[in-house]
Amino acid sequence: MPSVVEGGGGLAIPLTAYHRRQQCFAVAMAPFTVVKFSSEDCGTCHRMGHYDAKVAEELGLAFVSVMLQDTDTYRRYRKVLLAQYPTKDGMGWPTYLLVSAPEEPDFVIHGELKGGMPKGDFRERLLALVPQE
Repeated sequence: MPSVVEGGGGLAIPLTAYHRRQQCFAVAMAPFTVVKFSSEDCGTCHRMGHYDAKVAEELGLAFVSVMLQDTDTYRRYRKVLLAQYPTKDGMGWPTYLLVSAPEEPDFVIHGELKGGMPKGDFRERLLALVPQE
């Protein structure tokens, strides 16, 4: 899990153990998880960080942000990234993967979004990836 989240005005807010447990609980409860792979030095990733998690939540999806510099979190979700991009060639910044059971060995990737886009486009494209029952 990341150790900080971005608050208003770009401030970094430390995550407590409680928040980490809540994020784990959300991942366990939602049928699909949006896993965002990004980098600390990516301006587009930072801009999308103002709304990507909120959009996922509004759509009933769990959300996990994986900064490549956060080695603990990256190790947890590396298998998901490498299943889609074995050599990391072709990744966008950021790359979003819609995944079932990302923490399990038999996870399933349902789709991806790459690169920056406005909030409305992100919502529409993400919703289009969610399998309909």
